[in-house]
Amino acid sequence: MNPIVEQVTDDLRERSRRTRGDYLDNCRRTRDELPPRKRLSCGNLAHGYAACSQDEKAVMARMESANIGVINAYNDMLSAHQPLHAYPDLIKQAAWALGATAQVASGVPAMCDGVTQGQPGMELSLFSRDVVAMATAVGLSHNLFDAAVCLGICDKIVPGMLIGALQFAHLPIAFIGSGPMASGIPNHEKAAVRQRHAQGKADDAELLAVESASYHSPGTCTFYGTANSNQMLMEMLGVQLPGSSFLHPEDPLRPALLDRTVSALVQAAAEGPGHIPLYRVVDEASIVNAVVGLLATGGSTNHTLHLVAIARSAGIQLSLDDFHALSPAVPLLTRIYPNGSADINDFQRAGGMACLAGELRHGGLLNEDVMSLLGPGLNALCRPPTPGNNGEVQWAGDAPVSADTSVLATLSSPFAAEGGLRRLRGNLGECVIKVSAVDPAHYRISAPVRVFASQQSLREAFDADALNGDMIAVVRFQGPVANGMPELHKLTPYLGVLQDRGHRVALVTDGRMSGASGKVPAAIHLTPEAAAGGMLARVRDGDLITLDADAGTLELHVEASELAARESVPLPDSASTLGRGLFGAMRARVSDAASGASVFQFP
Repeated sequence: MNPIVEQVTDDLRERSRRTRGDYLDNCRRTRDELPPRKRLSCGNLAHGYAACSQDEKAVMARMESANIGVINAYNDMLSAHQPLHAYPDLIKQAAWALGATAQVASGVPAMCDGVTQGQPGMELSLFSRDVVAMATAVGLSHNLFDAAVCLGICDKIVPGMLIGALQFAHLPIAFIGSGPMASGIPNHEKAAVRQRHAQGKADDAELLAVESASYHSPGTCTFYGTANSNQMLMEMLGVQLPGSSFLHPEDPLRPALLDRTVSALVQAAAEGPGHIPLYRVVDEASIVNAVVGLLATGGSTNHTLHLVAIARSAGIQLSLDDFHALSPAVPLLTRIYPNGSADINDFQRAGGMACLAGELRHGGLLNEDVMSLLGPGLNALCRPPTPGNNGEVQWAGDAPVSADTSVLATLSSPFAAEGGLRRLRGNLGECVIKVSAVDPAHYRISAPVRVFASQQSLREAFDADALNGDMIAVVRFQGPVANGMPELHKLTPYLGVLQDRGHRVALVTDGRMSGASGKVPAAIHLTPEAAAGGMLARVRDGDLITLDADAGTLELHVEASELAARESVPLPDSASTLGRGLFGAMRARVSDAASGASVFQFP
């Protein structure tokens, strides 16, 4: 066992002793006092079963087999979720074949961050995670279900579902994804056209054609953003079947994996030693494994928010310190766009999750004392799923070796000595940076500040040819209190062009970038944010900032006395169009980014 991974896990357990203990007590008390279906009246049950067939009603009334609740994030606007339309009926069929039943418990909202990038709707994106959590809880609150399955893939949806599910962790709960779309135009070609478009060298028709050749069919987007990071994390946590994440939506193994998920839930819901509630699966050890997986793959910066919020909803006091402590121990093992030219399908062909997990396990970088719906340990995680003789899925044989070390490296020859996420601290506060796609020559930048209040204002300055030198772009009032903490991914082409012109540039913001954070160093999630008294509100044009990813520092070179004497720039008025006015109460209540940017006040 790697001593750093072991120490972080031990520290996390000790730090979480009280809150985790209270959480587990609550889970067990819920199971004892409110067992599924057992306390419902005849009228309650009749309402819950009214639309079922007579055969289903007879099985349900006996309460001798599981009734599985389905939480569904299906819509056909979101490409990754479009395949889910058939899944509830397939789950019902699989359950019935086992003498059990299933019902759709609720739908949850599922927004597409790709549609809202750079648009007002992006201000609702992060808050949608907590809305999804509440919608998940509403569906399961009927207490009609012995187990649950969550159907979701993308950015805020999976974290939201898991946060909600963890309030029902006395039940077995599983996740099922749908897989990535086939590879389209190479991501680096798409990025090049985006940069040309930013310079006026490509028109809208050319850009739309390229974007449509990249995002072209049902399935997850193929770059390694938040959606695909979600899928990796669900496997590392043990709530999604090993090796299921990155199979194409029409892969012939998918139906068997769905059946196996339902079978595992039915078995886990039964009383006795095989009972596996969610609280046994998501614990300190599996959370650390998830962080290790994120670091080893250079995953989405959004998960420095989501994993913290997920952990705290389970009574686990994960913090940015844990990411920072683990990063030196975990080498970077993948090159998937944006930190390489390959996409997620290339990763799958190179060996996928089984190869990645096998390498990490071989290096002692994963906790072995973990539980999944398949039982204890890591054996299944390190083996690809294959069809067995009876048609059921099996996980057998040895962990695969990488078939393409330019995409999926070995521990003996990693792409970098440490993970792709780092914490920065200084007199402006605390933030994170993703360096897996950044050239080491750009890890340290010291430059004068240009302050912007929005993505649009930076774009206008770029279009006016007013950005012609080294620059730290400060984009403030983009935190959760200010406007819901939107992703600022639309800045990437403009900053990338400036870097390509030979300027030393970086971004400092209290907002987010995205899973596609790229080659320009970006200090993001700055806490405290400008709208909550952060020093970012006192930064002025011409100030000097040094961003040093190697040293882990972010410093504003202004005398403390002068900085204290400056007045903070006031928060701009919040816009209320496109539904944003409904979320004022969430902006007023939300925690800071370092605490997960959540409206839920977990202890």
